[in-house]
Amino acid sequence: MGAHCLLRTYNDPVNIFRASYKELEEVEGVSKQAVRNIVERRFALDPEKEVRRVEKAGARIIPFNSKEYPPYLREIHDPPIILYAKGLIIPVQLPFIAVVGSRNPTHYGNKVAMQLGKALAEAGVGVVSGMARGIDGASQWGCLNGGGYTIGVIGTGLDVIYPASNKKLFEAVWEKGTVISEFPMGTSPEARHFPIRNRIISGISMGVLVVEATRKSGSLITAGQALEQGRDVFAVPGSIFSPRSEGTHFLIKQGAKLVDRIEDILEDLLQQESGEGAKSSSFTKDPVLFRDRGEEKIYEFLGDYPKHIDEIVRELRLEPGEAAGMLLNMELSGLIKQLPGKMFVRA
Repeated sequence: MGAHCLLRTYNDPVNIFRASYKELEEVEGVSKQAVRNIVERRFALDPEKEVRRVEKAGARIIPFNSKEYPPYLREIHDPPIILYAKGLIIPVQLPFIAVVGSRNPTHYGNKVAMQLGKALAEAGVGVVSGMARGIDGASQWGCLNGGGYTIGVIGTGLDVIYPASNKKLFEAVWEKGTVISEFPMGTSPEARHFPIRNRIISGISMGVLVVEATRKSGSLITAGQALEQGRDVFAVPGSIFSPRSEGTHFLIKQGAKLVDRIEDILEDLLQQESGEGAKSSSFTKDPVLFRDRGEEKIYEFLGDYPKHIDEIVRELRLEPGEAAGMLLNMELSGLIKQLPGKMFVRA
């Protein structure tokens, strides 16, 4: 917090380094060791070397007093003094919602995250997430597919792609959004970094939406930080039989707003922010056309949770061959999707 005390006093980092030892010592909240480090120019990193690494990565540094610094993030208890950024200039007037959840979601969770991300984008809302596998990536892909803007907040240096399997997501966000970090270039992924970066995810946003999470999920840490920061918390309900829904159900019991349509978010946030009605969105399904009543019954039975072909045959009282034929036609029509192990789910 000493750095923030100095910035409040001197406004610009240049003025801090022009100040004398005595002047710096009089700033409340700044330790004597910090004053000595400033006067003697002792830094944890070599500033010139760090700037060269940032430029080589095609990135930039956003200081706390920059017009590009996210305004909501300034309001939290301990905002980063600088942000490393790669991608487009951050549109500070754009409202943001954070979307977080399981790194190993169900098909249902993945589908919901993608559709909500897309719907938020189409409603003029940016998506903030952590560039992780699972819900994070699904919501950000959904946002990009909806023509929206997304911020990815990472727990490594900007020149470290983690997880490596998300390389295509990083490249897409660099082009159509922004990846940010408070960690210096070259910082490797460490478990302790991710709870630290979570406060930025919630801090940038007007609210945090948890799509799917266990009771021990890091997403609940983000939700807790959001509450401490005075942000709203939203949660998507799931199956009572799924451990990945225990965290979201817990949040709903604690007062988080249940979300089963995009308007649940827009009504709470956008109307409060602008005083205008929420934009309509495409988070509604187009009418589904079936060849016959049999296909319609299968579609209604499947829902968004996978079911085995034997269960479909048994519950709907179908002949195995008849069921297999209808399932194949529906899959070819894009109505359903076959998962490993002869499991079927709505597409």
